[in-house]
Amino acid sequence: MPVDGSNPVLLDGDEWQAYFRDFERSAFRLEVHQTYTMPAEAETVRDFLAGAERPEGFNALWHRTIRDHASAGRTMTRAKIVRRPLTPYSRYLFEWCIPENVAAGEDYQIVDVTDQLNSGLPEQDFWLFDESTVVHLNYRPDGTQINRELIQDPDIGKYLAWRELALENAVPFSAYRT
Repeated sequence: MPVDGSNPVLLDGDEWQAYFRDFERSAFRLEVHQTYTMPAEAETVRDFLAGAERPEGFNALWHRTIRDHASAGRTMTRAKIVRRPLTPYSRYLFEWCIPENVAAGEDYQIVDVTDQLNSGLPEQDFWLFDESTVVHLNYRPDGTQINRELIQDPDIGKYLAWRELALENAVPFSAYRT
């Protein structure tokens, strides 16, 4: 399905991972869904909901990626849109995932839109790499990922404006109180 008048290219595997290896300055993610149903996370989400302790070394590879970029002066920023009450998945993120991402060097911002009718932000998850490359993350209503689309010839100004709007309305994860 064309987006932004382009013919998107679907990304997977190493081709997708290369964006996280090779960006030069910045990676920004707008995270809009309240629940993500990712097969690779199913067991850890189930463990979290059952009251288990976070496993030793949980997400260690991702944390190393964040630390490597941070030490090289590259930024990784995420703006997570939330609505209260938090979903079980968002509680999992807040307790098991985000604190260690932040400790590794990711700038994790929370945009609470609970009391807003229209935040002005899209209902589309995306990554913006080096303020020039856009990848849409497409999901079904249940949070299952459909695909990742590299958007060719995106309207970069629109994505930069959404990034700025999200960050202007965000608070750092460490300051957010549910």
